Amino acid sequence: MTDWYMLTLVGEDRAGIVAGVAQALYDRNLSLGETAMMRLGGTFAIMMMVSGAASPGAVSEAIRPVAERLGLRSHVDPIAGGLHRHVVPNVRVRVSGADRAGIVAQVTGALATAGFNILDLASDVAGTERQPVYIMHIEGYSDAPLEQLQAAVAMLASQGVDVQVSPIDTLYG
Repeated sequence: MTDWYMLTLVGEDRAGIVAGVAQALYDRNLSLGETAMMRLGGTFAIMMMVSGAASPGAVSEAIRPVAERLGLRSHVDPIAGGLHRHVVPNVRVRVSGADRAGIVAQVTGALATAGFNILDLASDVAGTERQPVYIMHIEGYSDAPLEQLQAAVAMLASQGVDVQVSPIDTLYG
């Protein structure tokens, strides 16, 4: 039996979602681990590591009243997670180019082939409807030399996609 569950909630963005969800979990003596929350196109998405429940159903039941009240869809999965497993990113990738199908697949595929593990990815479409520009920011970890990662994405320049790969210098003190 796992101690951790991944709780995913999705619904129309509105004030009070985080407060309502956190309070509902707290009221049932459930603990939070790592969380990620983001607004995408008017929809709010939450992923939370939750501990302290006997089953996925217990997590679902704890969240059900607030999910119904706020119009959130929820899903719970047991996970083999735990705390203190955070991987510190050592590489940042910035991507921009005329928006078109396939940019994410091409960039991430080339990076994966070179041994790059994505830890965080955020993207947006800027510009105008007539001239959309795709922008993507990725942070990840790789033991491969920076030059190897740069070479892996270099061919995208000929397709009008600018990919900048740079180190992340993390100071430990």
